[in-house]
Amino acid sequence: MPIKESELILNPDGSVYHLNLKPEHVAKTIIFVGDPDRVEKVTCHFDSIEFTTHKREFKTQTGYYKNKRISVISTGIGSDNIDIVLNELDALFNIDLQTRQPQKTLTSLNIIRVGTSGSLQKEVPVNSVLVSEYGLDINGTLQYYITDKINNSSIENEFVKQTQWHKNKSKPIAIKSSEKLFKIFSNTNTFSGITVTANGFYGPQGRVLRLPIQDPEINSKLEKFNFKDLKITNLEMETSGIYGLAALLGHQAISLNAIIANRPSGTFSENPSKVIEELILYTLNTIVEQI
Repeated sequence: MPIKESELILNPDGSVYHLNLKPEHVAKTIIFVGDPDRVEKVTCHFDSIEFTTHKREFKTQTGYYKNKRISVISTGIGSDNIDIVLNELDALFNIDLQTRQPQKTLTSLNIIRVGTSGSLQKEVPVNSVLVSEYGLDINGTLQYYITDKINNSSIENEFVKQTQWHKNKSKPIAIKSSEKLFKIFSNTNTFSGITVTANGFYGPQGRVLRLPIQDPEINSKLEKFNFKDLKITNLEMETSGIYGLAALLGHQAISLNAIIANRPSGTFSENPSKVIEELILYTLNTIVEQI
């Protein structure tokens, strides 16, 4: 049965509703950034750019870097946006937009998030690169999907126990990164661990301005969490959504984090732009060499 127009919404020109893209506009290797302004900080290194579009917070450029076709897409902030981006990207490759039927042969994409984050561990210093081995959803986005075959209940149960997770909060869901991409992007100079994905920047990440929060000790609890020597290394707002939806849809995904702040020590990078630039070049060159 064809997917209804109300469920898969297309623009008058046939492009998917939010991203404003058609299948021919996107490469099979895609870099995600949060900020639309960061798209060109990646594509400025390209040899050529063949396509550009920008709608709302979603900006896309597709081109070539050392003969490798790559797309760069800004997702905006939060897993709610990731839900839009991953579903519409998958539709471009795995749904026939004319017949509205799933393709008989499915395409798997390589998705690499390049973002910034703050470390929760003193041993993960400012100006380092962290490769997220797991994404831990505490924001509720993945609760709307069937995750029984991709989640890690052992990590989840231990997290609830060690943090005394409040019953009124969303049940945590732990999703592993792509093993293939994790091996490709990890090396002796990178750090790894569990990345917690919150649904806000202030209260959900333990920040207090004028509003009291339900658990003032949340960051301390996250810092102390340990599951078989696996620690929570950082907090951000997209990784678990990328990992969960990619795994469910059959795509490969990895999250690379430029650590520009260390929460336990209260330090911030003196030159965050340099750290991000180095991560962008590392990402591009690794894609060309190994993907």
